[in-house]
Amino acid sequence: MIKQVTLLTVLSILLVGCNPGNIKPSAKKTVSPMPQVYVTNYPLKYFAERIGAGLVDVHFPMTEDGDPAFWQPNSQAIARYQTADAIITNGATYEKWIANATLPDAKLVDSSRSFGGKFIQMAEVETHSHGPGGEHSHTGTAFTTWIDFDQAAQQAGAVKDAIVKLVPSQKDVLEKNLVVLVADMKQLDEEMLAVGKLVGDRPIIASHPVYDYWARRYSLKLKSVLWEPDVVPSAEAIDQLKKLLDGHAAQVMIWEGTPAPESVEKLKAIGIASVVFDPCGNVPETGDWLTTMHSNISSLRTWAESK
Repeated sequence: MIKQVTLLTVLSILLVGCNPGNIKPSAKKTVSPMPQVYVTNYPLKYFAERIGAGLVDVHFPMTEDGDPAFWQPNSQAIARYQTADAIITNGATYEKWIANATLPDAKLVDSSRSFGGKFIQMAEVETHSHGPGGEHSHTGTAFTTWIDFDQAAQQAGAVKDAIVKLVPSQKDVLEKNLVVLVADMKQLDEEMLAVGKLVGDRPIIASHPVYDYWARRYSLKLKSVLWEPDVVPSAEAIDQLKKLLDGHAAQVMIWEGTPAPESVEKLKAIGIASVVFDPCGNVPETGDWLTTMHSNISSLRTWAESK
């Protein structure tokens, strides 16, 4: 009788232990992760998150300050790109590092390919450095494509197409998300076209040669120097600017970021105002790509209306 009770007890324990309802959550089968999308600058991250919201995970591995166009990813960052389901690039020679990285060609998506025939080739520009990227030159193909908002919309379309391939069952949702994003871009484009007309033929100086597509789209008479927002221009730099002004009588300088107060005062002394138009290639300190672009346009409009 004792042996029989013991055997029944053991069997009941085993049966209870095998009941699926008693399996701990950690032991249950995990759900497959969403497709992993990797991008090479912040604008693409913003576009991909707006379009693929909740359907894909979007990653931009650059964590340091600086211009992603001159980023040199370390081996860990490249390894992360290699695990991606899709790698969306800006194109227009933006990602210099890709030429020396081993990435799966089948997963690479060039977001600016649709307007590749309209790329701007820049004249020779001296080598210089800023941030952690070391020395570099802006000679060659202009790559700040997305501040022409019509081109930005085309890039967003390429992002949508890439994500559709990853989650084809959600095509309708993705296309609706794209429509909303493109509507925002169209509004930016219309506002900037209006500001371009307001500026008219007045010459403009840019602190850096990254505004070529912007100037072309919005009919701006623009020439560039090589100044950094956080570096106060030397007497020599001011003299060089004055020579440029002899044939290009600008009254405003467009800065990539907030300039040093002393720089603003030096320009003001020679009759030049300072306006920030942040290309937003990297993650902004506040807001997002859309709010940054609206702020840019508003700042330029305020200057144009004051003259």
